[in-house]
Amino acid sequence: MRLYDTARRAVVPFEPGPLVTMYTCGITPYDATHVGHAATYVLYDVLQRRLRDLGHDTQCVRNVTDVDDDILRKAREVGMPYLDLAAAEVARFQSDMRALGMLPAFSEPAASSAIHDILGFIGMVLDRGHAYQAAGAVYFSVASFDRFGQVSHLGRDEMLALAAERGGNPGDPAKRDPLDFVLWQPSAPDEPAWDSMWGPGRPGWHIECSALAMRELGTTIDLHGGGSDLIFPHHECEAAQSEAATGELFVRHWMHAPMVEYQGTKMSKSLGNLVFISELVKESDPMAVRLAILDHSYRRDWVWHDDLLAEATERLDRWRDAGGDDGGDDGAASLDEVRAALDDDLDLPRALRAVDEAAGTGRGVRRAADLIGVTLS
Repeated sequence: MRLYDTARRAVVPFEPGPLVTMYTCGITPYDATHVGHAATYVLYDVLQRRLRDLGHDTQCVRNVTDVDDDILRKAREVGMPYLDLAAAEVARFQSDMRALGMLPAFSEPAASSAIHDILGFIGMVLDRGHAYQAAGAVYFSVASFDRFGQVSHLGRDEMLALAAERGGNPGDPAKRDPLDFVLWQPSAPDEPAWDSMWGPGRPGWHIECSALAMRELGTTIDLHGGGSDLIFPHHECEAAQSEAATGELFVRHWMHAPMVEYQGTKMSKSLGNLVFISELVKESDPMAVRLAILDHSYRRDWVWHDDLLAEATERLDRWRDAGGDDGGDDGAASLDEVRAALDDDLDLPRALRAVDEAAGTGRGVRRAADLIGVTLS
């Protein structure tokens, strides 16, 4: 199998051991699952299915960010405890994932479950001289870590712009460098707070994923994923603080999912143009929704159009008509064609075309469809 590695900026062999450890950044549970979320998790689901097909065991951890600026803000707006809001949205998310036929996560830990681990992790970073205290907070010093930029390969001006756009607060006067990032911060009066040796407060954005990945999977993990909007600052900061704390490689392979637009416009809550999975599966077969998402390269951003579901439904019907029992060599041939496509940098459109061709010539397709998580029964 060959996959694109974000940090190496190349398609490279992916050659893990018998057990493949994976960490995928999960949801901040303050709103429903939309197509962009689903596109991310479908991608890593297919990857796991092919790895298991190759004989590997996989352990994929998907965190839940239940302590975060966004969820605390939303909890204030709706007037409910933040953990109650998180529980309701996690339940809806899990229902959406089941509808789309996702493999269960190996573990789905919440940030609030990792406070003890986070505090110990911050202590390690401080002890190694990579962090400092200021204004009641603890900051990571990017100047102390000469590999900062190893994941994103961005210039300083680009980093500053993205930090400002994505919650990095480069204008914080307590920082020694605008790119320094928070490991621990004081809580506002109406926010949850935990005691620490640096004063009461709560974790910064990036720290939970380092602490949870290491707690659940160990110091070095085989593959780390998430949406491409997380490359900077989230994954860049995560790699820096992890390797600063342990002195060891954090991730062997970085793999990112594309962004999804709606009708040519970026999906966003402010524009009110999010396409929610829970609504789509009410209107259409969930397997058609999965097929509509699968028919795109993970290497390029793509656009969701309302007519994608009609096209996917027609494709699903053709596959089901041809499904059969996959007896004889025909079923094996279509399966092998899909395997070859997935091993070639997870070429999902090519995999779907292989099943189309098999279905069109009367060959069995059930096992090939199963490999990409599409149930034909």
